[in-house]
Amino acid sequence: MILTDVEIQKLLDDGLISIEPNPPSEAYDSTAVNLTLDSPLRTFRTKVPGFIFDPGVFGYKAAEFIRSATDLVIIPEHGWELPRGELVLGWTRERIDLDFKGRVAARVEGKSGLARIGLAVHVTAPTIHAGFSGSIQLELVNHGPLPIKLRPGMAICQLIIETIKGRFSKARKSQFHGQSAH
Repeated sequence: MILTDVEIQKLLDDGLISIEPNPPSEAYDSTAVNLTLDSPLRTFRTKVPGFIFDPGVFGYKAAEFIRSATDLVIIPEHGWELPRGELVLGWTRERIDLDFKGRVAARVEGKSGLARIGLAVHVTAPTIHAGFSGSIQLELVNHGPLPIKLRPGMAICQLIIETIKGRFSKARKSQFHGQSAH
């Protein structure tokens, strides 16, 4: 069940989830909280001869591989242009903590005003599992006809929080727990 802004605030007040820094009241919609873009991005090196992604290789670890295949870019205050057809990795400025005791998971979804100009914030990975703690990594893709200017601190996505039913069989941290750009 998707939680309302009132229920999200109750979880925050009870310390069962946290969002830091705490979003201002205008960041809340009826069933979501808007999160903002942090300044680091990871851009893929696309001009390396013979370089290919092989996630099927034994021992593949996405975070390690991505770090080896990308460069760190810091978005300046005046912004950075995301070219058409490109994928970059970004992070939310906010750090979230979905304590197992809160019995919630979340999804990150795009904002309609950005989607309508072609900006996607995830490729196929919207789920934020129970127990997650860290900034949310975004897969930013420009599907639009023109470059899109990204700015640090801009509202970039919505966090939708949902209750969990039942008991966990695997209450463990994922490989992306505590992730960051650096």
